[in-house]
Amino acid sequence: MADYLKGIDSEWFRHRLSLAVLVALVAFVVITGRLFHLQIVEGETYRMLSETNSIRLQTVEPQRGLIFDRNGELLVDNRPSFDVTVIPRDARPVPVTLHRLAQYAGIPLGELFTRMEKNNGNPSFKPVLLHSDADRNILAAIEARRFDLPGVFIDVKTRRQYLHRASAAHLLGYLGEVNSTELKSKKYPDLRFGDLIGKCGVEKAYDAVLRGKRGRRQVEVDASGQVMRVIRQADAVPGKNVFLTIDHRLQQLAETLLMDVAGAAVALDPKNGHVLVLASSPSFNPNAFVSGISHKDWQALISNPQRPMENKAIQAEYPPASTYKIITAIAGLEEGVIDENTTFFCPGHYRFGNRSYRCWKKGGHGHMNVEKALTESCDVFFYQVGQRLGVDRLAKWAMRFGFGAPTGIDLEHEAEGLIPTAAWKKEKTGIPWQKGETLSIAIGQGFNLVTPLQQAVMIAAVANGGIRYKPMLIQSIRSADGKEAVHLEKKDVDHIPLHRRTLEIIQKSLWNVVNTRKGTAWRSRVEGLHISGKTGTAQVIGRKENKTEDKDKKRLAKYKDHAWFVAYAPAPDPEIAVAVVVEHGGHGSSAAAPIAKALIQYYLMPEGKAATPAAGRTGRIERH
Repeated sequence: MADYLKGIDSEWFRHRLSLAVLVALVAFVVITGRLFHLQIVEGETYRMLSETNSIRLQTVEPQRGLIFDRNGELLVDNRPSFDVTVIPRDARPVPVTLHRLAQYAGIPLGELFTRMEKNNGNPSFKPVLLHSDADRNILAAIEARRFDLPGVFIDVKTRRQYLHRASAAHLLGYLGEVNSTELKSKKYPDLRFGDLIGKCGVEKAYDAVLRGKRGRRQVEVDASGQVMRVIRQADAVPGKNVFLTIDHRLQQLAETLLMDVAGAAVALDPKNGHVLVLASSPSFNPNAFVSGISHKDWQALISNPQRPMENKAIQAEYPPASTYKIITAIAGLEEGVIDENTTFFCPGHYRFGNRSYRCWKKGGHGHMNVEKALTESCDVFFYQVGQRLGVDRLAKWAMRFGFGAPTGIDLEHEAEGLIPTAAWKKEKTGIPWQKGETLSIAIGQGFNLVTPLQQAVMIAAVANGGIRYKPMLIQSIRSADGKEAVHLEKKDVDHIPLHRRTLEIIQKSLWNVVNTRKGTAWRSRVEGLHISGKTGTAQVIGRKENKTEDKDKKRLAKYKDHAWFVAYAPAPDPEIAVAVVVEHGGHGSSAAAPIAKALIQYYLMPEGKAATPAAGRTGRIERH
């Protein structure tokens, strides 16, 4: 029996031992396999993950290119800015860190959480911008509580600084944060939330040139995400500097002359299409957009009835009024319906059909040829020229001078204006063109709409003998070290087919407008400058509606006519062409012409310190 029990015990022991060995063997195989998987199969992955606990790849922001005027005057610079950012991986628990940051730095908690929500879906090791352009109080609070704010750090960047505040704001534009739509468009593959891009003006048109290229650096960080040392770095490539064709001193003079009124002034070099002035009034301060404009300030801008955010030089459309008589005269001469000896009698009105069309001069001008009619701006003469031409031939010549289409300037949202044709009216209204409508078109009223830039292009083409240039804003683009990268040459858009005699008649007539006593801009003459030009008064409402008592004039100021003046100088060899419009300014001779005169005088006689008359102030009041 004892031997039997001893055999059972021995068998049970061997069975237990075999089971224990098997378990140990399985465990060893599992551990060995897991070690093999971790160290051999996924060894590189885990090695990289381990390194990222202490080594990070950071971006280095490039310096945005500067903007200068044609004379090298700095218009847009960069200044240091301090942004509060967070790396979510290092800031866990993130809500607690954000609450502490709001408490210590005084940043609204809602702003912090909104920024974090915008970052949802992005890797947790990428920094998130929480607050841009922080002031010194915020910086001091964060530095003092650094150990209570893991993952939060200060990122030093550059911010745009518009040195002359509201001057040339519509032309220069401003920067704003890239939004989700823009990021999804794949136009900005190197950008992320919080980055700034050009939103309008030159800043947007040449954003790719100005922005530069990010750099990269590998850094070692501690447990709280603070940089301990830089391991290696690839420097950022700074953006290129842009030199504009603008003469900023002339631009500032235009803005001073337009102060307190709504309107625009454009000046071009008629020899190449370079834009010397592109002023729109009222303006805005682009520095307000650098760190994000407040809702209150934005509402104040967009609710202003004078539309300060609109670039009136290229976006506002007005009837050209009597400045359009230049086109009517050219069309009449070129189409052969009149010549330099053709005369019409002006008794102060013109009867057509069952309606009487009045001339601005109640007593009439008497016998008029084309030269006298342009000089004195006789409506009756141009009614009859327009009647003989018809709307479609008028439109053909207007379009040859650039009306009815964008000029092609390198700015977004340029308006086309409107030059009507018989087919256009039939398509838009279903009503055939009426012959009486051509009379209104011939003197620049009716359906006609033009922009100040289109007017400047037109008068520049008259000045230079019939070459219509595409307006150019950029003189050159240079690398940050000052070496010229790109020099932009002038490009002809169109050579307008004009007979020499036609040009001689038109140019002599426009000289008479300013330099003879019967000319409508006689008060804008400057001895020795030989300014040529044409005034215009664009009706906002009908003449009958415009007859008001003195007590109603203030109330109906918004119904006053728009004032136009287009000009160039010096007449023998023009160096500057100008178009000025003053909204509700009244008369071109008293509101717009003095502005153009001062710009021309300053540009051609800078040593004379041209006077700066206030827009719209009284002079000799003339209808045209």
